[in-house]
Formats: sequence, C-alpha cells, structure tokens
Amino acid sequence: MSGEPGVTDAAGVPGVADAAGVPTMFDVARRAGVSHQTVSRVLNDLPGVAASTRERVRAAIAELNYTPSPTARAMAGRRSGSIGLIQAGRPDYGPSSAALGFNEAARAAGYAVSQASMRALDADALTQAVHRLVLQRVEAIVLISGEREGVGVLRGIDAGVPLVVVASESSPGLHRVSFDQFAGARLATEHLVSLGHRRIVHVSGPADSMDAAERARGFAAVLAEHGLEQRSPIAGDWLPASGHAAGRRIIDDGWATAAFVGNDHMSLGVLRACAEAGVSVPDALSVVGFDDLPESAYFTPPLTTMRQDFDSLGRDIMATVLDVLRDEASAPDRAARVPELVVRASTAAPAP
Repeated sequence: MSGEPGVTDAAGVPGVADAAGVPTMFDVARRAGVSHQTVSRVLNDLPGVAASTRERVRAAIAELNYTPSPTARAMAGRRSGSIGLIQAGRPDYGPSSAALGFNEAARAAGYAVSQASMRALDADALTQAVHRLVLQRVEAIVLISGEREGVGVLRGIDAGVPLVVVASESSPGLHRVSFDQFAGARLATEHLVSLGHRRIVHVSGPADSMDAAERARGFAAVLAEHGLEQRSPIAGDWLPASGHAAGRRIIDDGWATAAFVGNDHMSLGVLRACAEAGVSVPDALSVVGFDDLPESAYFTPPLTTMRQDFDSLGRDIMATVLDVLRDEASAPDRAARVPELVVRASTAAPAP
C-alpha cells in the first residue's frame, strides 16, 4: 500500500504513513491524546466531540502539518446506511453465531451489512478488505477474529471510519466488545476446586488466540489462589483431534483428576480418548468445556461447560457501533458480560 496522507493507492484508498515519516491520522491522535476515530470526526466536522478536544486535535494537525486524504474525507462524510463486517479465521460456532446476531441487530437498527470473510487471517487480505469496505462508504467497520494479529493490523490502518473489534484483550485505539473470558475461566476452575479436585490440568487453545490466553490466565489465577500445583497447559487448536491427543496425554500421565478444556470441540476429543481407554468420566476424570455448543448437552456424558450467549454478543457489537456513531468520544466498551456455568454430568467429586 502507498502510505502518504493526501495520496491514494491504486485502489484510490488512503494508506498509512511510509518510512519517510509522513504524518498519519494516528500521529495526530497520539499528539492530541485521543483516538484516531476522534480525529476523523473532527476532520469531517461531525458531532460528538467536545470543543476543547476539537481544538486540541486541530492544534495537533497544525503542528504536524497533517494533510488528510480527500478521498477518505469525502467517504467518511457521507452516510450510507451500511456497516462493514469482516470475519477472519475458521467459521467456528462462536464467531459465526456472533456474526448472525450482529446482522440481525443491524437490520433491526435500519442498517445493511457489507461482509467480507477469510478462512485464515492474512494481514494483506485484511487490509484490502478494510479498503474495499471504505470504498463502499460504510459508516463503521467491525472485525470478528479471535487472533491478536487481526487487531494489530486494524489498529495500523488509517480507515477514516470508526473501527470496532471483538477482542478479549485490551485494544487501545479501538472500540472493543467481548465476553469476560478471564472471569469465565475462573468460574469453570472454581467449579472443579469446589468439587474437591486438587490436581487439575488445562487444555488450552492456540497461542495466537486472545480468548485462549485469557482462559489460561483465569485458570492459573484460581490455582494460585488455592495454592494448587500448576502444570503447563496442553496446547490444542480448538479442534476435536487436538483434544483427543490431549486426552491421551492426560490419561497416560495419570496425574490429573480433572481437566478444564479450552472449548467444547476439544472436550469432545478428550471424552473420546477417555472412552477408548476405558477411563470413566466423571468418576476417574472430570471434564469442563467452554462455549456450550448445541451438541454439548448430548455428548457422552453430557458436558459441563461455560455458556456464551453469542446472540447477545452480536447485539452488543451493534449497540457499540451505534454508540460510536452517535458520540465516539463517550462510547463505552462492552467487555464485561461473563459466561454462565452450566453443570452437567461430566463433572463430579474426585473418587476416593
């Protein structure tokens, strides 16, 4: 992508600053101590910015001699009645359900949704998707991707429209929506501790997943508070096959009486490994999952898990978009919704 403000790339869309140090909207935002969305609102003379903030942004623009792209200003200043949605990563149950909830909430609010999807996160493809949506004059762009890299890429794009991300980790400069994965993991682990388990192992999601990191952090925090031994998590990739491999490791090791598994798909693999080895669940090993898939109540045995209301998450995303469009400066993040513990037959007190 070309990078100079005031110069567009081949697609006619403003890029980010080049290595020569030409100032961008993000430089203005840092100088003024505001978000880049606030800079965009000031440039386009939109409401929702305090007078003192507006003056501070204008002063930063003057100090840096920043020249915004005429294309971006023209696009940002025109209402289209549409929101851009980018889904990056495997079409798993959670992200897909959240996207459906968001689409329904957007329609109810009178907005159309322009959507772009990619099975694997790619920085160039994500940047191009943002630029294509900007060309369609969307009023805001939403990213649903659990991977840290996607949030980093979005933060570096001078899009000229508000950006909202589904991210369980802090995302400075972006508006954030998420479940509290840390709190959910704490509830799952506390459930096992309350049953009397003292040797608990964690099967984690992939290393680049924000949700996986927060769940591992919540698990470790509870064990530390109770003075329990912590063993390194067994890394999975969200898929049942990795859960099956983790289950075999847990059985072969013979140490744990309980497992907190990072999602229900991997829990299914753990349960399969136990069935093959003749290990009774929950008598010999208690298993807790995460997500509450529609099928989880019908696993053998039915799975104790953490329920995430993905429809509500989709509505939270759209509510945040509307808040940002009304008043970007005061729009709150929505990241405090805590998953709900659903107790089924896969957990019990450890055998004597």
